[in-house]
Amino acid sequence: MKKKISIAIDGYSSCGKSTLAKAVAKELNYIYVDTGAMYRAMTLHAIKRGYVTPEGLNEEALINDLDNVYITFQYNPVSFKSETCLNGTVVEKEIRQMQVSKHVSPVSTVKEVRAKLVKLQKRLSENKGVVMDGRDIGTVVIPDADLKVFMVATPEVRIQRRYDELISKGVAVSKEEIKQNITERDHIDSNRETDPLRQAADSVVLDNSDLSLDEQFEFITKKAQELISNGEQISELQ
Repeated sequence: MKKKISIAIDGYSSCGKSTLAKAVAKELNYIYVDTGAMYRAMTLHAIKRGYVTPEGLNEEALINDLDNVYITFQYNPVSFKSETCLNGTVVEKEIRQMQVSKHVSPVSTVKEVRAKLVKLQKRLSENKGVVMDGRDIGTVVIPDADLKVFMVATPEVRIQRRYDELISKGVAVSKEEIKQNITERDHIDSNRETDPLRQAADSVVLDNSDLSLDEQFEFITKKAQELISNGEQISELQ
């Protein structure tokens, strides 16, 4: 039986983590877990329930409602993609809107929210054969991951990527809005009290500012295949 490994991809928003993780998972025939989508779904729930107000997030109300939040992934045979479901409803398009982007970091700082989602993420990674991306995958969710990657890119590149993504989806947004959103999210993600964004000591840094998706894909899959091959060789010797 071919050895399976776990791959953790962390990094700042709009670095292309999800795009790369999906491609790698498809190549290896692994499960892809979009942890960012899970936090976005939780944020959408908070918005719909009125827990997000002009005055800020009503953390107590959200915490008291956590048992009523069910986040799953559903495979779409038409698009050949995994879609995020919130309480049984596909919300893949809704969670990508700027309204959710503006509030996802504050929701993600709530330790009870993180505890609920990290528990689910850990369960999804138990049997390996998984590619997971997010902010704390290599440091908290699967600290024993076989391959840890920390992705970075220049602010200008990240802004342009996010802008192109939203425009392609028909979302009216300015680059200034995106710049402000990315700056705020970076600050919150890096300074939150619970599980802040940190580079794992044993991670490989991938600066993709000037790399194509194919180049990034080749970089990661080569390292993954080396680990898989080494593991198989060790098993044969035992």
